[in-house]
Amino acid sequence: MSDDRMRGDKLLCEIFKSARKEEMYLYVDKRQGLGDVPEALLEHFGRPLPTMTLILTPEKRLGRAQAGDVMAAIREKGYYLQMPPAKEEYLLDLYRAPTEARY
Repeated sequence: MSDDRMRGDKLLCEIFKSARKEEMYLYVDKRQGLGDVPEALLEHFGRPLPTMTLILTPEKRLGRAQAGDVMAAIREKGYYLQMPPAKEEYLLDLYRAPTEARY
């Protein structure tokens, strides 16, 4: 990642969602594409489905990640992997428990 354009305060980012795992996303530099993503990760991720392209800045608001962290990971590793949110165990218990109407 020696490209001088990657050192600025903006990054053109492409986001892919996983075809295998719900709410798993892969962020990469649009110009580099998926070339720097390890093959083992791509096998686990499944077919990358293009979701959106956006310009990242350190101040940009993202849903579950800090834009500065995403930009740093892309510059260091060539990608940022956003994992699905952890499921709260008590919510899973509520889902499994039988429900009955009480009026």
